Amino acid sequence: MALTLAAFGTADWLVLGAYFALLIATGVWLARLPKGDQDYFLAGRRMPAWAVSVSVLATSLSAATFIGAPQQAYEGNLTYLSATIGTLLAAIIVAGVFLPAFYRHGVTTVYGLLEKRFGPGAKLAGSWTFVVGRVFASGARVYIAAHALSFIVFGDLRTEHLLIAIAALTFAGILYTIAGGIETVIWTDVVQTVVFLGAVLGVIVHLGAEAGAPPAEAVASLAEAGKFKVLDFSLDPARPYTLWTALVGITLLNTAALGADQDLAQRLLTCRSAMRAAWSVISSQLLGLGVVCLFMTIGLLLWLRNAHDTATPQGGEKAFLAYMTGALPTGLAGVVMAGLFAAGLGSIDSALNAMSSAFVSDCYRPARPGRSERHYLRVARAGVAVSGVLLGGFACVCVFWQRGAGQTLLDFALQVMVFAYAGLVAVFLCALLTRRGTTASAIGALAAGFAITVALEPAIWERATGLDTIAFPWRMTVASTVAFMIAAAPRGRASSRA
Repeated sequence: MALTLAAFGTADWLVLGAYFALLIATGVWLARLPKGDQDYFLAGRRMPAWAVSVSVLATSLSAATFIGAPQQAYEGNLTYLSATIGTLLAAIIVAGVFLPAFYRHGVTTVYGLLEKRFGPGAKLAGSWTFVVGRVFASGARVYIAAHALSFIVFGDLRTEHLLIAIAALTFAGILYTIAGGIETVIWTDVVQTVVFLGAVLGVIVHLGAEAGAPPAEAVASLAEAGKFKVLDFSLDPARPYTLWTALVGITLLNTAALGADQDLAQRLLTCRSAMRAAWSVISSQLLGLGVVCLFMTIGLLLWLRNAHDTATPQGGEKAFLAYMTGALPTGLAGVVMAGLFAAGLGSIDSALNAMSSAFVSDCYRPARPGRSERHYLRVARAGVAVSGVLLGGFACVCVFWQRGAGQTLLDFALQVMVFAYAGLVAVFLCALLTRRGTTASAIGALAAGFAITVALEPAIWERATGLDTIAFPWRMTVASTVAFMIAAAPRGRASSRA
């Protein structure tokens, strides 16, 4: 029987009801705490490092990993795991270079550092670049989460059903994010991570029991099919997951994600000190490696299950959704449904709060100084609602974009991040590692990073040059290198220091 809401048993409804009750209780309890926009955005810098670590983990993975990582293992092999090399390198860079500067200057958003270094114009440009980039990145993740919700509720991935699922996820995310600010986001992320991992472990146990084959035979089948390949030493620029892309492009991408993107960096600013924040970011990525391995295991087990089943959908995305919606027992079905909601909402809550914080702290407050804290808090909550509308709207655009691009869901989710990240990481590295650059060069670098990424998009690049597609890590490398050269071209002020 398909896993739809109509097919839910009593145990499924109890599990799902308990999940939503816990989520609502957490939100209501924490909604009493914010007193002003600083509490709303920074939680008074009182968050425990372990909770911040779990929250960073939840946001880093989200729905893109829930559905996309099993798809990668099912359709290909384990080379996606090599990307974690770049993720860990990026976490070390952010812990050692970015976080000490953020805490030294006491910034509310990471773009406050650009003001200290280049001037208010650079901060404003950085904030708006982030907002546009976050609409792209989180919109893509909501679109991916909508796949699962559409398949569960409607039993298909028709365009109109995906759009309804996107609207439902966005509305739910706005409601509980608007209540309590970043503290609510972090603690609900902890709850959602427990649910998320419970669903993953349940699916692995059930798939393993269904496989039936002895472990030695299963391992031999996977090895024969080349499923255990982790490191790819190819120099082919069209391949996204090689050792070289991990060391360069994916390191740059994740440095931007953890240090130059307010969505993830905002959590790291809620710790009591830079040292605790550094522990949070590094531990979150170490935990992330284990979680990604779990998701890849689902893909491998699903491949074993379906290897000789011609009736099963061949694409990894549909194969996983078909399994989740048609083969799970009562009780586990409810856990998986809760896990899918957790993945979907985890894609939304932090993005909305971060976009609102960037707007209020970097744009609205400087333009409207001297207002009461209550006024800024109202504006912050309005910013969450507006951000939700923008994010949901872009998720609807992704329904048509990703299908036309013909990419896997995970590749699509990662490549849309490059548009804003190329310029942002270049400007931050210039600010932190050199004494060069001005407001104009920083703004020029942000614009150049975006423009070069657009020019390297497969549909434009192939048509203009006739050459093969360049994988997103190399697009990130090219665009951020050019942007860095632009940012660092002029000499900075003699006192310039981040």
